[in-house]
Amino acid sequence: MKPNPEYITIEKDEERIKKLIKELILVPRMKAIEWSKITKQTPNLKIGYPGQHLASLITGIEGSRTGARGQDLRDGSEVKSCSKVDQMDTCTSCEGKVARSENKCPHCECTNIKRKDDSKWLFTIRSEEDLQRMTEKIDRIFLTIAYNPGFEKEDYNTIRLQAFEIWNNNERHANFKKLMTSYFYKIYLEHINNNPNKTPAPKNIWPFSYQFYLCNPVQVFDCLVTNANYSPEIEIMDYFPPDGDRASLTPLPMPTKLLQRREWDLLLKEVPKESIIRQLSGAKDYESLIGLQSNTEKLVEKLPFIDEETRKYLPLRDTDNPKIIKKVE
Repeated sequence: MKPNPEYITIEKDEERIKKLIKELILVPRMKAIEWSKITKQTPNLKIGYPGQHLASLITGIEGSRTGARGQDLRDGSEVKSCSKVDQMDTCTSCEGKVARSENKCPHCECTNIKRKDDSKWLFTIRSEEDLQRMTEKIDRIFLTIAYNPGFEKEDYNTIRLQAFEIWNNNERHANFKKLMTSYFYKIYLEHINNNPNKTPAPKNIWPFSYQFYLCNPVQVFDCLVTNANYSPEIEIMDYFPPDGDRASLTPLPMPTKLLQRREWDLLLKEVPKESIIRQLSGAKDYESLIGLQSNTEKLVEKLPFIDEETRKYLPLRDTDNPKIIKKVE
């Protein structure tokens, strides 16, 4: 999980990263917000290419000059970007589209707006060659995301940008390969066989979902932008060295609120007692945890997160049936 130093040719420079974020992401967005007041179009600018620029500065690796159809970085890394910022919202009354800046529906004036926060990373696999490339030939999947950390409080003026890595050929990230393989053989091919004239949707991985955490992504960059709509202030909170060994990083702790009842039962039955105690404050807490076995809400309060070792006991969930993909992810 250590990048090849031969490809690291861009010097680590936090100020240059801040400059790129401001000039390629924040300033164009602010201009789009102003124009959207006149045009009524979404100010949500596609983050794909800015995400690749950002990936190059974070990793220190140049792009391969191939645009969208070749290697995203010279070392072969695949860059996937996702933005939850400025998604178009929906009126709960007439189902009309509502801009993020609007407080009521322009169609029926209803003030009950469903704010959207469902953007995801897309993985297109349409052949055995695509599958092999995504799961074997590529060593690193580089994921970037932009979102509003205060979304639930309707704070759309603060943006967080993070970057994560998944190393396909490392056992720590084996679940990513399983997800891609299951999608291709059990969903994509089945769909093609039954509906040859209709192309199936790509494999989706939702940020901070159950399957996202089971892939054990490691964070290599974290940045907070305050007052993003008017006069952005950028603070880089975490930036792992481009040449650093990612094996030393601990994957994000997994929130147990994502677990279903059967997964709690599995954890409490199969995970060694010592592993659970390590994540609590002591043995007494473990005994009380076991006593809460029938109360999922209380279990989450007692054990809000689980570590990498504990989540090894969790299944990927059923990905065979396309009808339940959205539900389980």
